[in-house]
Formats: sequence, C-alpha cells, structure tokens
Amino acid sequence: MATLLNFFGWKAQVKAAPRPAEEAETRQLPPYHVVLINDQQHTYDYVVHMVRAIFGYTQERGLMIAAEVDKTGRAIICTTHRELAELRREQVHAYGADQRIASCQGSMSAIIEPA
Repeated sequence: MATLLNFFGWKAQVKAAPRPAEEAETRQLPPYHVVLINDQQHTYDYVVHMVRAIFGYTQERGLMIAAEVDKTGRAIICTTHRELAELRREQVHAYGADQRIASCQGSMSAIIEPA
C-alpha cells in the first residue's frame, strides 16, 4: 500500500491493483515436414549416404527411408520448424548426383509441407 495526499491534503491509503499473471507460455513454431521425392535415378545406397551425411541418421534408418520412398514415391525425412526445414531441403538439393548411376543428372528432390 502507498500513502498519497489527495487534492485536499488528506492522506489516503491506495492499494495497487493486482497485476495479471504474465504469459509464461512459450509459443512453438509450427512444424514442417521435409519430404524426399522418388525419381528412379538414385540407388538405395545414395539415399542412405545422403540422410546419414545431412541428418546424421543411422544406416538402418537410412534403409527404411530408402525403402519408403521407393515403395510410396515419397518419404518424410524430418519434421522441424520452417527455417530448418528449408535448410535441410536445400542440403538435399545440393547433395549431388548418384555416382553409381552414369545417367544420373543430379540430386534427389525434396519439398517442405506443413506437418
């Protein structure tokens, strides 16, 4: 409480209004998927080596991703916030051609989409 003098010089006790609780909630950035697209020009070994180099995945996880992209035409390779998803997509695009296939023209394709 604080003591104030009013217009007439009388002392008045004033209570401070309670402050509303501050938002302690941390907002999460919306998640995005990085999706690898199959193109029939890259080997399983290429996919395994790429996801190990870019994402740090194990050999087994790389094989699972390679099998999924081969079977369904696409595979979610990570889910993260948009900025990192864009970086990972660019890293996939920059990985280079599959040296195991002479006719391979370049990297695999990847897209990002809201999770």
